[in-house]
Amino acid sequence: MGLSQRLVLKQGQSLVMTPQLQQAIKLLQMSSAELQEFVEAEIEKNPLLEREEYAPAKAAASDDRPSAVDKAFAAGSSSDETAEFLQSQPPAGSADGQSLYRDTAWSSLRSAGHLSLDGGDLDVTANLARDITLAEHLTNQLHLHFQDAGDRLIGQHLIGMVNEAGYLTGDAMSIAETLGATPQHIESVLAVLKTFEPTGVFASGLAECLKLQLEERGRLDNAMEALIGHLDLVARRDYQALRQRCGVGLEELQHMLAELRTLNPKPGHAYGSEPVSPVVPDIFVRQAPDGSWIVELNSETLPRVLVNNRYMAKVSGQTAREEDKLFLAGCHAQATWLIRSLDQRANTVLKVAREIVRLQDGFLVHGVQHLKPITLKTVADAIEMHESTVSRVTTNKYMATPRGVFELKYFFTNAIPATGGEGDMHSSESVRHRVKELIAAEAAGRILSDDDIVDALRGEGIEIARRTVAKYRESLGILSSVQRRREARLKG
Repeated sequence: MGLSQRLVLKQGQSLVMTPQLQQAIKLLQMSSAELQEFVEAEIEKNPLLEREEYAPAKAAASDDRPSAVDKAFAAGSSSDETAEFLQSQPPAGSADGQSLYRDTAWSSLRSAGHLSLDGGDLDVTANLARDITLAEHLTNQLHLHFQDAGDRLIGQHLIGMVNEAGYLTGDAMSIAETLGATPQHIESVLAVLKTFEPTGVFASGLAECLKLQLEERGRLDNAMEALIGHLDLVARRDYQALRQRCGVGLEELQHMLAELRTLNPKPGHAYGSEPVSPVVPDIFVRQAPDGSWIVELNSETLPRVLVNNRYMAKVSGQTAREEDKLFLAGCHAQATWLIRSLDQRANTVLKVAREIVRLQDGFLVHGVQHLKPITLKTVADAIEMHESTVSRVTTNKYMATPRGVFELKYFFTNAIPATGGEGDMHSSESVRHRVKELIAAEAAGRILSDDDIVDALRGEGIEIARRTVAKYRESLGILSSVQRRREARLKG
């Protein structure tokens, strides 16, 4: 039997994504900065598009406009006399528009605290050839040292409180109340931050800064610690008093002073001094007078564009060539599509944000230990959208809440089942946080093993395996019970 060719007609259905549909999907995933750049490019090439000018007078008259993001943290206090003395010595061996959307329908939800927008982020629009700033350098280390979302959040707040010299300004413990964390949690994160490069950052003052550097060198003995404790005498060059305080001879004191001058009293100055711009939120969440949540888009991040129909009518009347008419028709269709797509994007972002706020009410009210486990599917099912749409919406979008500014993806965590049944779940982040609290509260004579922690968590209704506890403990950088017991004996 021979082979032959023939034509056969078939009917079938297939989903074809048009270029405009593909572009609309890309719009969802764009950050506010990327969206602004895209719209500017469209305005540049489309004569029928124009930017709607922002009207300051209208913004001033609006009572519902969300408060602006704080632009920078305090620069910090000036250096003291001792720092100037150390630097003067030659170091040894050295060469508003109104919001478009709002939702106040949840009278059952209550907020606590004030709106805190103390966030920092890298300047994505800056020249790539510029020097890295201190905040950027510290943020890079933050993501390497911490896996826990709560720890990263605390660390980012503390980085925002570091001045150009590298010193920690303000009251770090106030973050505990804002974030719903314990003071011990803040201290544990701060202790890790003080190990970051350059050595001496996050110190509360000059003495601690120098002490951190000497500790790293292994040179912080009793005599040197006494010298650090009397920097006022160092500034006055009162060597006789210093010899008495440190219990050393003149020659040894000279060596100690020489080593002191090799330290850096302002470690932050080794990095760029460019001020760090905070994250600009895409969504504001704040408390209404009746105690409900107000969820609104940040109008400053939304491009305002119009179709100039008057110009379209004028040019169309003067156009005779067919190709010119086709060009104008294409420009009008593209402009209309862009405005419709921007409006759809804004509504989709707001819809997802509303559902996240509804689900994470416990976190907003009580803090990080009450972070509820939710998935993309949870939100997608609730708002009748596809998971991929929710995933794109939560990429590079930030929400300003009473507990700080968070990327939307922060609210999606893994879940751990509860022992009480009824479908209750616990966030892996909140369980990890609880493991840290249990170990931090253990007595020297009663070190908790991983099995003890499992029993304690089960007593609180959290079903968890021993290996999971061990994994969380290791991710937090906490030693095993054997090692902690050995350290407790050495300290005792």
